[in-house]
Amino acid sequence: MQPESHPSAFRPVPRTGVIYVTGEARKLGFDPADADWCNLGQGQPDTGELPGAPSREHTVPILVDDQEYAPVAGLMELRDAIAGYYNRTYRRGMKTHYGAENVCVSGGGRVGLARAAAALGQINLGHFLPDYTAYEELLDVFKAFTAIPILLEAERAYALPIEELRREIQGRGLGALLFSNPNNPTGRHIQGEELRRWIELGRDSDCSLLIDEFYSHYVWSGKPGQLPVESAARYIEDIEREEVVLFDGLTKNWRYPGWRMTWTMGPKKVVEAVANAGSFLDGGGSRPLQRAAIHLLEDAHMEAETRATHQAFRAKRDLVISRLERLGVRFDRPPEGTFYAWGNVSALPEGLNDGMGLFRALLQEKVIVVPGEFFDINPGKRRQGRGSRFQQYVRFSFGPAMGTIEKALERMERVVLGAAR
Repeated sequence: MQPESHPSAFRPVPRTGVIYVTGEARKLGFDPADADWCNLGQGQPDTGELPGAPSREHTVPILVDDQEYAPVAGLMELRDAIAGYYNRTYRRGMKTHYGAENVCVSGGGRVGLARAAAALGQINLGHFLPDYTAYEELLDVFKAFTAIPILLEAERAYALPIEELRREIQGRGLGALLFSNPNNPTGRHIQGEELRRWIELGRDSDCSLLIDEFYSHYVWSGKPGQLPVESAARYIEDIEREEVVLFDGLTKNWRYPGWRMTWTMGPKKVVEAVANAGSFLDGGGSRPLQRAAIHLLEDAHMEAETRATHQAFRAKRDLVISRLERLGVRFDRPPEGTFYAWGNVSALPEGLNDGMGLFRALLQEKVIVVPGEFFDINPGKRRQGRGSRFQQYVRFSFGPAMGTIEKALERMERVVLGAAR
């Protein structure tokens, strides 16, 4: 006889895409320390040494004062260093510049996004499909705003012309727009003059832009010789009058995900609101790690790290794209940014031609990928329907080391070619 279920004060909380796939892998014995597993589902970059990159940080000194709480908005020295990095990299010759009061430090990207979401008012908040899986719960838990989806079409390689964006903002009465740029998972990158037009539209339409720039140093479509980085900070005329809020950190661009060191940039009034939200959401980040992070923002360190990362990850990107295309995976557009390849698997053999089917088959070979349906974010499950538009897509990460990627591709080739016989 089954025991009676008792009502609970807690609701079932779904797992995000990466957490789900690694949870399923653990049922089959997955251990991150086991080199026989190939995690092409991971959302973190290879954190090891790279040729030409600065040596990895292995020790963090803890001063006497570091035993105390850090300020909720972060150490002033770190906030000042972050502002200086943006001013030197993106705002030379501009009339307005960032200061420490334009920066709020937080203990991880999701924390920074949650602080911002908690600080939003009663507005319509636009978001794109597909986009980062963790947005789904973030857009559902905070009830002050209403999340409005904007569909991006594979047939147009996920581009959204400026006039269509204008109609979305005006027709839906959007007070803010949240999006990752470069986009996770598609790799679509709004940059240059197009990005400038988006910022101008936000200003002219009184629509705040909340831009997740965590992959802003993984730029594959830049000009040769230029530092492969991009940020909306380059195109904002007045940082106090234009409500453009940026999210970034050490997680991806400096390859230190375990530090949980991120920041929010924006007008002072926005940063103050975000910090106030942090006072009841999380209380602030690690003081020793904040102090240790300051020198990582120095130009020489950042540029060496970025160029080394770009060289290593570009090779992995090209390998993943070419090998998967030979197997029959189709890419609506090659990734212009991030370390992900967003592939349509509909042409693969029966049983492997949808995201969940391929995921399950590859798990048996100790390879992890993320089915595309997890990026069809649906806050509160308000959109009804038979299934996701992205059921035949998979996100392949080329974040792991090259050896892991090569091993994973060999196993995938064995699975696909075996099914085709």
